[in-house]
Amino acid sequence: MTRPNPIDASALAVHYTRFRVSERLLLTGHSHQAWPDVSFEAQQGAWLDAARHVDRKWEVAEVKAERFRTAVAALLDDRNGFVALGRSTHELVTRLLSALPLATHPRLVTTDGEFHSIRRQLDRLSEERIEVVKVAALPAATLAERLISEVDDRTAAVLVSRVLFQNAHIVPDLGGVLEACGRVGAELLVDAYHSTNVAPLSLTEEGLDGAFVVGGGYKYMQMGEGNCWLRFPRDCRLRPVLTGWFSEFATMTEDKTANGRAKGESLVAYADGPPRFAGATYDPTSHYRAAAVLDFFAEQNLTQDRLRVCSQHQIGLLVSEIDALDLDPAVVTRDRSVPLESLGGFLALTSPEAPRIKDALAERGVHVDHRGHVLRLGPAPYLTDEQLREAVSILGEVVS
Repeated sequence: MTRPNPIDASALAVHYTRFRVSERLLLTGHSHQAWPDVSFEAQQGAWLDAARHVDRKWEVAEVKAERFRTAVAALLDDRNGFVALGRSTHELVTRLLSALPLATHPRLVTTDGEFHSIRRQLDRLSEERIEVVKVAALPAATLAERLISEVDDRTAAVLVSRVLFQNAHIVPDLGGVLEACGRVGAELLVDAYHSTNVAPLSLTEEGLDGAFVVGGGYKYMQMGEGNCWLRFPRDCRLRPVLTGWFSEFATMTEDKTANGRAKGESLVAYADGPPRFAGATYDPTSHYRAAAVLDFFAEQNLTQDRLRVCSQHQIGLLVSEIDALDLDPAVVTRDRSVPLESLGGFLALTSPEAPRIKDALAERGVHVDHRGHVLRLGPAPYLTDEQLREAVSILGEVVS
């Protein structure tokens, strides 16, 4: 039995009027949750600051960016790392990949359950004589063991999700994977996009201080696009080949030669801290949204732990209501082998008719999504129990 919901969804929903969360059944939290109204005001504020401060707007924007970096570190319980920001996880992952010693260690280990930003890029690298080893993602409970068994002295990195994007299964024991990587000098990249703010990840408790962690604000952080981040160890000295001029911004006053190196240096220099994985000029509007949403979450006491309890309550409610429908398992079923506490922030249903069911639900005002034959139902803290029950009732009518 799940714990009661600690969040008053009806009271919270009044802060999401532009997304009309009280009028629509938005079970799209796994893809992206609605944005609170304060983010609209913040977006306007970014434009007004640009007009007010002109070139000096970057000083104001950096305050927003630092607010975001600090919050990410806190959410990860990270006491000894840096956070670099980017527009997308793909942008940040490719910078990391470009820094790996692939010429001497041409082997990357991953799973067959990674999100497309990693999957597609690794598939392309495999066409360039980089060995990409994909182990089975399921069962998630033993995934770490399979990854460890594939790590050898030719491995440059292991790339794995903390929560699998197709079915919300949480992957445990990643600290052991990091230890295996450390024995051969490889890196570990953990994709925490489907974990942050819904299935807390403590780098300290899970022994992941030496890991790279990537994620973003588009889903459970309610920040919208352009708010992605890469956490990396404080002692990291990797030198991304894909590097922007912001990586040397702190040393711009030094005398440079034509190739961008400081006089007397034989290599392109990198600043310490977040700029090591920085890009170049960007649109800071997204960080205004991020800072505003972070302040809003603090005001509403939407801590990561409370959001986890809320999510587990909502997923548990969906499970009980769907099971009560007693649907034909040949049409719709769910994986009952994974306990509720081993799931992230959405519920996956399997159906050969998933695309048709998704479209039929949309016609009835219930918004979900699907990945192939998997129908994904993602609740959010602004949805009431009554809304969730109504959505499941409509699902039953659509299926029958």
